[in-house]
Amino acid sequence: MSSPLRITVAKRTSPVATQLAELGRQTFQATFAADNRPEDMAAYLAENFTPEKQLIELQNPQATFLLAHMQLELVGYAKLLLNSALGLEEGKPMAGRLEIERLYVREDWLGTGLGATLMRRAIEEARTHSCRTIVLGVWEHNRRAVEFYKRFGFREIGRHEFQLGDDIQNDLILRKGL
Repeated sequence: MSSPLRITVAKRTSPVATQLAELGRQTFQATFAADNRPEDMAAYLAENFTPEKQLIELQNPQATFLLAHMQLELVGYAKLLLNSALGLEEGKPMAGRLEIERLYVREDWLGTGLGATLMRRAIEEARTHSCRTIVLGVWEHNRRAVEFYKRFGFREIGRHEFQLGDDIQNDLILRKGL
């Protein structure tokens, strides 16, 4: 018997972009609103989670979106970016690196193993593309996510700034070798 959960590579279409914008806004708001000023959240969401912005991201040939559907409902996704410079010194080669730019799971799906399923698929994608390294950025105060990534073997290699509205925050840069 097969599971009703399906992980697929997103089509690069407007309807998918609209779904990603909606789920991205939902999950980002649920995860970070309590720890940030409402005006900073509103500015970030308005800039980053419009259907138009998501369509541009979908159409980037270096990007792959893994969509998690339970029956026909989108419940999570991962945005992967090949040849990422995250955590590299300027001028270093980016080839062979995959960045997990987003790994978002709907709040009612937290703790179900969906995040782990998306992570395993992201690692498979990295191997499919002969990547030697996976990197990601995570807010230093998002302890749940930091611990999740560490369980998969990610280790801190640096930090970088992340702008949320007018607030400059610190993200940890994590790396995992393959």
